[in-house]
Amino acid sequence: MPVLASCHRVILVCHRMPRLAPVAAAGLAIASIPGAPAVAAPAVSQAAHLVTSQKLDWQTATALATDAVRACAAQGYSVTAAVVDPSGHEQVIIKGDTVPLQSLSVSYRKAYTAFSYGLAFNQDTTSALIKGGFSGPANGALNTIPEVLFVPGGVTLRRADRTVIGGIGVSGAPGGDKDEACAQAAVTRHRAEFQ
Repeated sequence: MPVLASCHRVILVCHRMPRLAPVAAAGLAIASIPGAPAVAAPAVSQAAHLVTSQKLDWQTATALATDAVRACAAQGYSVTAAVVDPSGHEQVIIKGDTVPLQSLSVSYRKAYTAFSYGLAFNQDTTSALIKGGFSGPANGALNTIPEVLFVPGGVTLRRADRTVIGGIGVSGAPGGDKDEACAQAAVTRHRAEFQ
């Protein structure tokens, strides 16, 4: 068995060798580690090819969602608040004690819409998107895109320079305007933490 393992290793090295010729010709150095197959190593830094993005830390995202739920609870509304990060994925979900099941997905969709369409059309809330006519044709076709929901209750999260870093959506109050007011109150309270 050790002979087979050794032969297998030789085969791997042999298969890799022809692939290294174009790499070396492209100006890349060949790195060598004793006993390991040859690998190509960049001769220059690849940092220029990295993309970075900023997002809220989990503590701030949690505080933001909690304060949105708390703002609505103070008015007698049990809601769910969702925060999405710059990838559009849920970062935090906080549910009130007696929210209906659909508020979970609706709050996420409002946050996602505020984030993605707020970024695309430079608007700060889902109600501003609707008012500005950015919600698509009158037949509501954009609402058929997965995760998109043009209903008041979402707020775009921005830094002071207007860089979009996420979105928050609230669902469960008797009206999207009330949901959005709770989301906006939380954003106003925590805005300094993400500037």
